Amino acid sequence: MEEIVNVEAVSRSFPLDTSSAHHPSQSFVRALSHTTLRVTAGEFLAISGPSGSGKTTLLNLIGCIDRPTTGRILVDGVDTSTLKPKGMSSLRREKIGFVFQTFNLIPVFTAAENVEYPLLIQGVSSSERRQRVVEALESVGLSARANQRPDLLSGGERQRVAVARAIVHRPALVLADEPTANLDTHNATQLIDLMHGLNRRLGLTFIFSTHDARLLEHTERIVRLCDGEVISDQLQGGSRG
Repeated sequence: MEEIVNVEAVSRSFPLDTSSAHHPSQSFVRALSHTTLRVTAGEFLAISGPSGSGKTTLLNLIGCIDRPTTGRILVDGVDTSTLKPKGMSSLRREKIGFVFQTFNLIPVFTAAENVEYPLLIQGVSSSERRQRVVEALESVGLSARANQRPDLLSGGERQRVAVARAIVHRPALVLADEPTANLDTHNATQLIDLMHGLNRRLGLTFIFSTHDARLLEHTERIVRLCDGEVISDQLQGGSRG
């Protein structure tokens, strides 16, 4: 199978505010250290670990929201280290869908308008936009709520709109940062089943950052981080090393 993500010996350090630090001689904090990860197209994978382990940092690097300090990342065969900011933005827009913990929906837009927004940015024709929005909302079971604004939707419905928005432009990869953290068990289970169904039916690659046991039970592969390093990489029921 084709590799969709290749993380090669990536480290990420952030400057430290030495004026208020307990260790003034240390000018940076390392969020990731020499991390290597390969993801095959069609995987349903979780990056797990406690707060501060580096999982969101890794997701942001894969998603071209941030750049590594050292090492390189390939997304769908593109070496992101060679891209200028405009190229990073284009890769995000065309190849990657995002689902955030806090939904990040535009409150004055309806569900359909929120889903349509990425297609507007891409310059997709109005007739094509309408068709894709209908298909995306149908795929998450929200056709009947298309004209409702986010404040009239439940938390579970808002997150399903976010999933529809993430897949409407037919990305190669969907990244989800703690997607079930703000949901009760019923809605979290529905969302997990929905994403797993999209993974199987459409062959979409999903990478999550999570410490939610409800989600980890349903992922096919779990990469665990601790203090910025990969400490295990396991298939459910078996190990990858």
